[in-house]
Amino acid sequence: MKIEALDISTPIKRAIYDMGFDEYTDIQTQAVPLLLEGKDVIGQSQTGTGKTAAFAIPILQKIDLDIRKPQALVLCPTRELAVQVAEEFRRIAKYMTAIKIVAVYGGEPINRQIIQLNKGAQIIIGTPGRTIDHITKRRTIKTNYISTFVLDEADEMLKMGFREDIEQILEAVPDDRQTVLFSATMPQPILDITKKYQLDPQLVKVTTQIMTADTITQQYCSVKSSDRMEALSRILKVFRPNRCIVFCNMKSTVDKVNDELQSRSFTSEKIHGDLNQELRMNVLSRFNNSVISILVATDVAARGLDISDVDLIVNYDMPEKEDYYVHRIGRSGRAGKEGRAITLVTGRDHWQLKNIVRYTHKHIDEIKIPTLEQVNQTKMSNFIEQIVEIIEHEELSPFLEILNQFDTVYPIDSICAALIKRDLDLEEDSKQNDINDYAGAKRGSGSSSGSRNDRSSGSKARGRGERGPKRATDKDMVRIFMTVGHKDNIKAKHIMGAITGECGVRGDQIGSIDILEKFSFADVHQDVAKKVVKKLHGQKVRDKKVAVEIAKHSK
Repeated sequence: MKIEALDISTPIKRAIYDMGFDEYTDIQTQAVPLLLEGKDVIGQSQTGTGKTAAFAIPILQKIDLDIRKPQALVLCPTRELAVQVAEEFRRIAKYMTAIKIVAVYGGEPINRQIIQLNKGAQIIIGTPGRTIDHITKRRTIKTNYISTFVLDEADEMLKMGFREDIEQILEAVPDDRQTVLFSATMPQPILDITKKYQLDPQLVKVTTQIMTADTITQQYCSVKSSDRMEALSRILKVFRPNRCIVFCNMKSTVDKVNDELQSRSFTSEKIHGDLNQELRMNVLSRFNNSVISILVATDVAARGLDISDVDLIVNYDMPEKEDYYVHRIGRSGRAGKEGRAITLVTGRDHWQLKNIVRYTHKHIDEIKIPTLEQVNQTKMSNFIEQIVEIIEHEELSPFLEILNQFDTVYPIDSICAALIKRDLDLEEDSKQNDINDYAGAKRGSGSSSGSRNDRSSGSKARGRGERGPKRATDKDMVRIFMTVGHKDNIKAKHIMGAITGECGVRGDQIGSIDILEKFSFADVHQDVAKKVVKKLHGQKVRDKKVAVEIAKHSK
């Protein structure tokens, strides 16, 4: 439906055109006319279908600008979604100068929100806990003028245990309100709420067949669980995304993956529910401004975060539910841009992969994990591009003078080769079988056998240290002693970073790291042990000068 087809005010239409749209999406075409009529609506749609505008447009159309009191209340499950929804309202209300929109959520000083509310907010977007605080405890949100109430991402709110809060807020707003509910799924608790609090609701639904964009290339790699970190590293090095999100199922996995990526010199940060609001918003700002290129996240980042121009999604963990997969990869390939989603699939995950294919009606191609040779080829190509760029566009005369100072006994090609060797960090050949060998063996032996092998090897690989593909008992590993520990606020990532950064040691040459109160141990490959001791001894780790030696039982 074209934008001009509905009787919407000129300021709203003008703002929508400014946003680059000239027609409504499917969910908007179905929902906006019903909401303009004042009907209660149940909207079932996925992320990326335009559902926020589906309720924002009619709310803004119906707001009485002469009344400086709350007239619409939108509840969201997370702070990030509340901020994003508020920003969407403001974009659509760009030319409505008398409108006041306020977002209320935890993690921000409440006094700042009270000041904004007291200025005459007409539309409020909030999270359940903070909204209740304003309504019942502080009485800074008056509900007697509220005519529209929206539950956004209702299924997520119920999963997070907000049902009692939702019902408490619903009891506080006028009975003759318009009640709108949007949800990706319709479990029984949501149906119970609709029966209790909605009047003859109209169902509008966007089917799953349009859930995954055609602009997203969907692929998967078969990999042993203990090789996922190496597989992720190779994928990032070969595909070289400008902006990538790596999804994990648990917060602890996010922490470990982010620490490992940083130790391998990737510019990454993490985001999950344990981070405070200020830190989360700071990470998102740095990601959106390309200060960091990789964001490691739980599914909290799949819904509601204001993230744009993501060209690669990596599912480090297989999503637990099919709709989680859709939300995750929906972060890429937006606004007609090309995107890619790669899922790391262990033996036990193949059944879930089949469920996702059935759910999305999209084929997912299998690809091999990049080899070390491919990683090196990518590095060399990038290196050559950088050198050519310097030659063609930068002044080199001062550096040619330096070159002339070399003794003529060294030919130019040897000097160039030495500089390349110093600056081009190529991957060394691994003595272990390539990680793609496991994928081939698994496919030949069947998924159940693959699952058993995967569990066994994954358990062994973790060991008792904080990280590492090998244990201290491996014959090729040597234990290093360091005079820093918990009392110095040392964590595994600091030791890992010192070894890789100062000594030029690869992450797969480091095994378990054990941190005690006053000292620590790290297992490193015997080929680099002496170099680690020589390079690190007397250096500082987190501003603490450290003594390093090979542990006595390793000599």
